[in-house]
Amino acid sequence: MWRAAAVLPALALVAAVAGCGSGGGEAKGIPLVQQGQLTTCTNPPYEPFESRKNGEIVGFDMALIDLVAEDLGVPQEVTTAPFETIQSGQALNVGNCDIAASAITVTDVRKENFDFSEPYFQASQALLVPKDSGVNSLDQLEGKTVGYQKGTTGEKYAKEHAKPKGITIKQYADLGLLYPALKNGQIDAVIADDFVLRDFVQQNPDYEMSKKFDTSESYGFGVESGSDKLRKKINEVLARAKQDGTYDRLHEKWFGFAPSEK
Repeated sequence: MWRAAAVLPALALVAAVAGCGSGGGEAKGIPLVQQGQLTTCTNPPYEPFESRKNGEIVGFDMALIDLVAEDLGVPQEVTTAPFETIQSGQALNVGNCDIAASAITVTDVRKENFDFSEPYFQASQALLVPKDSGVNSLDQLEGKTVGYQKGTTGEKYAKEHAKPKGITIKQYADLGLLYPALKNGQIDAVIADDFVLRDFVQQNPDYEMSKKFDTSESYGFGVESGSDKLRKKINEVLARAKQDGTYDRLHEKWFGFAPSEK
């Protein structure tokens, strides 16, 4: 398996359109935005799904897309972009990448902007607070401030369920800004995906995921609308990985436990 890490600054996203659209190729009859590589857009940090380690973008999502790249016989090239441009479909539609892999919840709105693979992961929203806070519900946060990541389903949940309770809600571009805000006391709690918060708590025992909200979300990998050949290839590789045990092994590697132990 191969992977290289490349960083696209936010302001360069649109400027890169001409270059990405003009150098396309294909692998096994599947069109690619760049010759000889499968290009993935993601938004770290979002451990354990995607994060930077020693100058490389790694994680559960990247490992699964590595399987697709391996099947196609090309390396995976990972680029970063703001999550807003990923979940809106912009990064795909302007030709910056072949696949969007960033723990993206499948929603009806997003399905209007790009196509999804079959779901590969189940998650819910949850509440992260300091361990000694005694807070285990939104009702206890009236008059307090809750942070969320812009463009995520955490934002939707905060606006629909936290704000009506008299809670101030505050958005951040990514978890790299959101977590420090909690640690520095700028906000009192965080609403985000449960498995991401679970990973944070494992590394930061002074915090706890005190409440899980049953939002029953499914993650999918995104492709540009109409990219049926690539979408079917992703589905084929995912199905094979689940059948032969590869999915379980990768899950245990990145989450520390098997899917059956969720």
